[in-house]
Amino acid sequence: MPAVPPETAAAPAVPVTAGPAGARSQPLPRFDLLLLAVSVAGISLSAPLISATAAPALAIAFWRNVLSVGVLGPYALLRHRAELRGISRRALLLAVAAGALLAVHFALWMPSLRMTSVASATALVTTTPLWTILLMRLLGVRAPRMVWLGMAVAFAGVLVLTGVDLSLSPRALAGDALALGAGLAAAGYVLLGAEVRRTVSTTAYTLVCYATTAVVLLAVCLAAGTPLSGWPAGAWWQIVLLMVTAQLLGHSLSNRVVRTLGPSVTSTAVLLETPGAALIAALWLGQWPPVAAYPAVVLILLGLVLVARAGRR
Repeated sequence: MPAVPPETAAAPAVPVTAGPAGARSQPLPRFDLLLLAVSVAGISLSAPLISATAAPALAIAFWRNVLSVGVLGPYALLRHRAELRGISRRALLLAVAAGALLAVHFALWMPSLRMTSVASATALVTTTPLWTILLMRLLGVRAPRMVWLGMAVAFAGVLVLTGVDLSLSPRALAGDALALGAGLAAAGYVLLGAEVRRTVSTTAYTLVCYATTAVVLLAVCLAAGTPLSGWPAGAWWQIVLLMVTAQLLGHSLSNRVVRTLGPSVTSTAVLLETPGAALIAALWLGQWPPVAAYPAVVLILLGLVLVARAGRR
């Protein structure tokens, strides 16, 4: 998901009901759309990789962020030292809060992959745009009717999917609940990141965010008694691959493009992660979801498409 957290920055581009008469929307920059496509492809590998890695889910979340800080840190300190020193107190606090929410996202979503199917967990965590709309409504931003229609369709899919998983086992239903909570945490992460990126570069924001996420996850691992080492060498290579694809290419590129594309478009594009992750899990892990789950996933994706279309209008 979403490391997406969630794995972000201009004013939140949630659709509103009013605008200047005769105003025309500007075309989205093609290069940033290409970067967003690479980001979604990288994030799509996240769920299957986590499921296949022989290490505790919380430990994987911790190490992927630590490794990301190790890669980004030297460059950030070399090229953005002055910016990091001069970052405002408000921007710093918001970046830290975004990192904490990203840690919550990882702490909920990654264990959910061990409790329910990759398809279910991914479909539910990609409800981030719906939570984003709801949070923005609480902040006073009104959305058009098509957005609410899309949300109703998507949540109908959520209800169907959780009903299917409940018929399988209570453990699968608990995994669904964790994935939904992870999607909510990702929505807060996206909105806070959008505010920070008004004044802070992608590199500086990402370093502060990922460092905070690593510290919070370390505390969670220690409190839960989660071992942070002692698994095969192959698991370490999978964690490195996860860091490169999902974290550096996935979350970091979404942080890069959200400034121009806005959090609404950026988070809505994550819906493509669902079929991508499900296909990879099926072909690589042999994890085919139950037939009854397919209509539910289609409803969720259809609802998200309606939200995206309303956002473009």
